[in-house]
Amino acid sequence: MNDFFDNQRLLEVIWKHRFHFVIVGIIAVILSAFFSSPMFITPKYKSTTKAYPTNLGVMSEESYTEQMLEIINSTDIKLKMFDAFELDKVYKISKDDPKYLTYMLAIYDKHVSTRKTDFETVQITILDKKPERAALMCDSLIHFYNQKVQEMHSEKNWELAKVIKDNIARQTTEQDSLRHLLVNFRDTSRLYDVVLQTPEVTRGYMRSMVEGSSSMQNEKEIKRIYNNLLENGADVHIMERRFESLVVSLNELKVEYDKAISEAEKRITYAMVVEKPLVADDKSYPVRWVIVAFTLISSLFLALLVLLILDYKKK
Repeated sequence: MNDFFDNQRLLEVIWKHRFHFVIVGIIAVILSAFFSSPMFITPKYKSTTKAYPTNLGVMSEESYTEQMLEIINSTDIKLKMFDAFELDKVYKISKDDPKYLTYMLAIYDKHVSTRKTDFETVQITILDKKPERAALMCDSLIHFYNQKVQEMHSEKNWELAKVIKDNIARQTTEQDSLRHLLVNFRDTSRLYDVVLQTPEVTRGYMRSMVEGSSSMQNEKEIKRIYNNLLENGADVHIMERRFESLVVSLNELKVEYDKAISEAEKRITYAMVVEKPLVADDKSYPVRWVIVAFTLISSLFLALLVLLILDYKKK
């Protein structure tokens, strides 16, 4: 068996059957060139675009580039691409097929590739039978990405706005109730500001007790206010402080609500395109010289193997 692959033996077989190798090589080149022609393999054109993610919020530990890749590769965007370009007709997959989505997603993933570059951009590469459609698909993929991120941000901010609005409504109701209680209590108790009235009422009450008052009515009024202050002053003070805190809180909530609405309604881009897709003027698939070279080498090797076996049997 060692003699089978002996170098001297190999050279002798090659030289002896050199014309056979030439014929095999010529036939292999002709056939591979013929079967790799557009008649048998549909040529495909490549279009590439690169973009930086921008205006993205923090969603997880992923970088902005990784977030962009996740969104671009989401099924939602793929389905939008299917509908926008009628890819079922392009890929010749019937929508009535039970495995329609399985086939479509598999073919789509073979024609559309994305990756993160060394400079943190997202590179999108698309192969298609038509160079114009390949370039347009690159643009559309960026457009659908922007649209998807916009929908996600809007949904998040509308939810936030609803929560804030509910809080505003609840605190406004509480504020109205406190206002009503304070107005009624002030009318009956004559306590308008506990902090300011406490020293003055106490001073007046003590003076009336020590010196007396020229007016019995004034003395009774002072005692009444003083007694109200003793009985209800703490509660009124708590209500006043709560009312003031609600005023501050409502102002802050209204600012946050306006900000949430503004964020939900704003329309901005979430990708900066640094390399626009071009319409290719030459096909990228198949690479015919690779097919021809591979076929030629394989054919010559197979021919050599067959001739070695025949020569070995003769001996």
